[in-house]
Amino acid sequence: MRLLLVEDDDHVAAALSAVLARHGLEVRHARSGEEALQALLPDDAEPFAVVLLDLGLPDQDGFEVCGRIRKISTTPVIMVTARSDVRSRIHGLNLGADDYVVKPYDTGELLARIHAVSRRNATGSGEQQAEESAAEEALYLGAVTVELPTRQVSVDGAAVPLTRKEFDLLALLAQRPGVVFRREQIISEVWRTSWEGTGRTLEVHIASLRAKLRMPALIETVRGVGYRLVVPAPGTPASSAS
Repeated sequence: MRLLLVEDDDHVAAALSAVLARHGLEVRHARSGEEALQALLPDDAEPFAVVLLDLGLPDQDGFEVCGRIRKISTTPVIMVTARSDVRSRIHGLNLGADDYVVKPYDTGELLARIHAVSRRNATGSGEQQAEESAAEEALYLGAVTVELPTRQVSVDGAAVPLTRKEFDLLALLAQRPGVVFRREQIISEVWRTSWEGTGRTLEVHIASLRAKLRMPALIETVRGVGYRLVVPAPGTPASSAS
């Protein structure tokens, strides 16, 4: 499996490349955002399975690089950064990152995330298309409408752009309103992994959904268990964006 490592620190890149190589990964190192974008252009080489993207790059911010990657490639992106605040995580995921790892990290954790996103990318598309073709109706949740076949979401008639995982998460909860989904079950069905470290990513996606839909009460946290979708009473409008 080929991996693109975008890291401007040569010492960090060399050490990480050596570890990844010992686990059977072929690593290409890019030292800047522009070099990374050039590496992702189609050629005769085997495509990259994953991009490990540092945010502190010399030529442009990693968030900008992620946005540009999403315009030319569907390759999964894992952001690797010291920025641990929730706002940065949400921003990265909204730009299309598939995962977000905070430095310092355990290499075993990083390897698990690499393999998880690569598996999802390899198997998710076909299964997702099959699920969509079987779905024939929209889900109406008060002011929120979820159209499963087209993967469109609207609030009070206005379209709300969601990332792939945000939609998958909302659709899972919306198809069984009122039912409590355990965190492990959500992670298994949406991220297709049982790895516990994905729990933090789940929390970030929940926070992002609440903010984008402007209905914080739509997704209820069941303490110690998981989450459930609570259908608002008829006529309940979305709250004003803060």
